[in-house]
Amino acid sequence: MRAKRPIVAMCYDFDGTLAPGNMQEYGFFSGLGKAARTFWAEAQAIARRDHADPILCYMMLMIRKANVGGLQTTRAALTGYGRDVPFFPGVEDWFGRISKFGKEVGVDVEHYIVSSGLRELIEGSAIGDAFRKIYACSFLYDQNDCAVWPANVVNYTTKTQFLFRINKGIEDDADNAAVNAFVPEEERRIPFARMLYLGDGLTDVPCMRLVKSFGGVAIAVHPKGRGKRQTAAQLLKDGRVNYVMEADYSAGGKLEQLVQCAIRGVALRHRMATLAGQNHRHRVPGGERGADA
Repeated sequence: MRAKRPIVAMCYDFDGTLAPGNMQEYGFFSGLGKAARTFWAEAQAIARRDHADPILCYMMLMIRKANVGGLQTTRAALTGYGRDVPFFPGVEDWFGRISKFGKEVGVDVEHYIVSSGLRELIEGSAIGDAFRKIYACSFLYDQNDCAVWPANVVNYTTKTQFLFRINKGIEDDADNAAVNAFVPEEERRIPFARMLYLGDGLTDVPCMRLVKSFGGVAIAVHPKGRGKRQTAAQLLKDGRVNYVMEADYSAGGKLEQLVQCAIRGVALRHRMATLAGQNHRHRVPGGERGADA
């Protein structure tokens, strides 16, 4: 009987990780004629004044500004704004390249987004169809298909729940019972040691720490340029990540080589365990352990 191929989960933040800046700053903000800095400052002011979640505040403010400015907030319109989102070098063909490499070394690679940005904009972007699942903020819509209320909110502390969903193979966003149910390590679909998390800043720290602590690989990326590495370097210094890399996803680049090494490592550890007749993933050399949730 042919051995089951191990699965590697590539998990990405979006804004500042795959795309420069915030996704709303392109199609949506250009339609409003509103400076990005003004919008975010206002959202933060509301959050501080009312002791509210900043993510909920920016989602509310998007609807409010759109209604005042005559900008459409239908699902189709929000998805359409995603077409204008630019990406770091190499991103648009990155996912196909990495998946192909995985197959060459004997693993299946799956790509996931875990972001506080908007799922509608991500789905409408040039890379929207590259992911097995997009965990991000989203809206509820009224009878006219206009956004009226948040449906899902992903902030820096709730991000980790989605890693547990990936870990256990639970893709239904509304299934809270299953994600909190006990699942033995050997029955979990993707151990944390077979996860890679790529993020760019402090909002990614809980996810980075979770993945790194249980044998996976956490990578902090940063834009090219003098002084752009500071936040990412501090994450490395503080022990939050394994590596710091420039956000250049070009074929043959250093980031691609690093990720390929990590994927090859998963394949080799799986092969070693198979040869030894072991099926205890958390006992495989390299620290393949799981986490309770």
